[in-house]
Amino acid sequence: MSADSAAVEVSAPTKSHSISTSALVIGIGIGLLIFAFFVSMIWVVASHNFNFDAIRPYFDNMAKGWGMTLLISFLALGISLGLGIFLTAAQLSPVAPTRWLTRIYIELIRGTPLITQIVIGYYLLANEMGIESKFWVGIVILSAFTAAYLSEIFRAGIESIGKTQWESGRAIGLTTSQIYRLVIIPQAIRRVLPASAGLFADLVKNSSLLYIIAVHEFFMQTREAIANSYASIEGLIPLAIGYLAITLPISLFSRKMEARFKYES
Repeated sequence: MSADSAAVEVSAPTKSHSISTSALVIGIGIGLLIFAFFVSMIWVVASHNFNFDAIRPYFDNMAKGWGMTLLISFLALGISLGLGIFLTAAQLSPVAPTRWLTRIYIELIRGTPLITQIVIGYYLLANEMGIESKFWVGIVILSAFTAAYLSEIFRAGIESIGKTQWESGRAIGLTTSQIYRLVIIPQAIRRVLPASAGLFADLVKNSSLLYIIAVHEFFMQTREAIANSYASIEGLIPLAIGYLAITLPISLFSRKMEARFKYES
């Protein structure tokens, strides 16, 4: 072995050690900044003089609103998931007009504010069709909105799978449906889970916009409690905790599913 080769072999671990040390220092620094942020926020909150007695009489109405938000979110999540799968299949359809029409729908939904869709959906479309249920109109609009984004996530996840996976499936005699079911979809699920979980959490928070059409969900009940009690901060804290109680399990479930579908690449 030459002296140059020996020098390279000796210096390589040093370089690797240097990179690891830098990453460790950066990680500790970021951790300390985040810790300092949380400590400062806790100190600010703890030093505030709260008056929860002012808003306590409205806790029952707020609890009913939270239950309504939970129900709306659960139903809209299920409907949007089914509709998102349907739109994904339409986007991947070999029929060009089907793909074009689906694309127009998705871009229309993604390119306009949800609050506009809620107002038009209820006061124009539902009114013209004689539908009076604000509850179900709100769920349908939320589902249609979320499904458009879900479809894009699903499509991107499926199309991100390499062509070699398709070729390998065909090489062992699998049909197209078998390749999707056994090869493509299991890999795509893991790739789309984080974005899908984030979107489902957004769905829960977006349900607060249904107060525009007087659906008595969590945000509207809290809004009325704050207006009657003049206790803004005392009302917003239970509101934040209530939404977190719904979105946090979604995030934890997503991580559990990620671990289940984890594979070595």
